[in-house]
Amino acid sequence: MGFHIFCIFASMRAVIQRVSKASVTIEGNVKSAIGQGFLIFLGVCEEDTMEDVDWLVKKIANLRVFDDENHVMNRSIIDVQGEALVVSQFTLYASYKKGNRPSWFKAGSHEHSIPLYEAFCQKLSEAIGKPVGTGEFGADMKVELINDGPVTICMDTKNKE
Repeated sequence: MGFHIFCIFASMRAVIQRVSKASVTIEGNVKSAIGQGFLIFLGVCEEDTMEDVDWLVKKIANLRVFDDENHVMNRSIIDVQGEALVVSQFTLYASYKKGNRPSWFKAGSHEHSIPLYEAFCQKLSEAIGKPVGTGEFGADMKVELINDGPVTICMDTKNKE
């Protein structure tokens, strides 16, 4: 009998921040940097599928949180020709019910998460019509950002209604 990590109420999670600029630095070298757009922290659960990727990409690409000419949040990242930076974030699955040290048993394994993370980045790039900046899966990353607004949206594929 093999060991299987089971994620109760499986869902892909994203924290989307509207930014003026953002960057990811690994071992002193800037891996990716963007101007106006979205910094997206993406968490993958073992039960997530390509259906979750497709839904989340479509939702984020069409999310209307950029100002129009009347200063109303009515434009998408596509409308403003914004950029995106996607950082893998297994800590979005922190379990903190017992004790004070979180555990991440709900986060997906590398073998499961990396292909979905890469698919998400590729599909988002196609949706917004430009390359998407990335971090490095499993690396110690230093993330810098200027949150514009601030605007921060949390999405979870289990809450599709």
